[in-house]
Amino acid sequence: MGFHDEKRASRAVAWIPNGVTSLSLICGLVAIIVSSDLSAEGFAGFTRLELCWLLVGAAAVFDFLDGLAARVLHATSATGKELDSLCDLVSFGVTPAVLLYHTAGVYCQEWGAWVSWLSVMIAVCGALRLAKFNVDTRQTSSFIGLPIPANAIFWIGFMSMLSRGVAMPEYVAAAVIVVMSLLMVSELPMFSFKFKGGVKADMLNICRGLLIISAIILVVFSGVTGLMWTIIVYVALSMANAVAELRCRRG
Repeated sequence: MGFHDEKRASRAVAWIPNGVTSLSLICGLVAIIVSSDLSAEGFAGFTRLELCWLLVGAAAVFDFLDGLAARVLHATSATGKELDSLCDLVSFGVTPAVLLYHTAGVYCQEWGAWVSWLSVMIAVCGALRLAKFNVDTRQTSSFIGLPIPANAIFWIGFMSMLSRGVAMPEYVAAAVIVVMSLLMVSELPMFSFKFKGGVKADMLNICRGLLIISAIILVVFSGVTGLMWTIIVYVALSMANAVAELRCRRG
């Protein structure tokens, strides 16, 4: 293979992670389109809303695989980083906002229209969170504020609860939207999901282990709604870990 052929092959390999990232974007866009008529017939035994959740889940899988592919192929690039952020904004920021808007219109018709429109805040704070993440050097091994994929996971569980007919006052729903949106742009230190230092019983790994166990229990007993409670546990454990680290520094 000649030099130019090797160069072309290298460029082709470099675009593989970007292709996987684009699949995440496609999943988010299709979910938005499907959610435009949640009362229409679903597919393969799934309702339209459930299909949207599956699409967001698929977007999360592709979001994980693109980073894995970039590392394995040694194909990280500035373009890939920017593309990843843009796709994350659509799939995990705009898509949950649109899904919540349509879900409220179908399952929570007693709410005022202002609550549904408040879902726009999810996308706006998601954009701010990603912009902050891209320039914040503190977030190399952990997070400052709720990661946007975790935000999407929370809203899937929240919408599952609403679709099951669980009554919720509109002001409570509005408070949830505001709080979860602001968490994305908050200064709350939140741990990453990767175990470090083996399986030693330090505070970080204990929190990660508790989160995994909690997620399994909550999803088994609460179904899709358990995803919402899992993210709440994640926030609580992150707060506990932050307090423990602060005490350690002072002590």
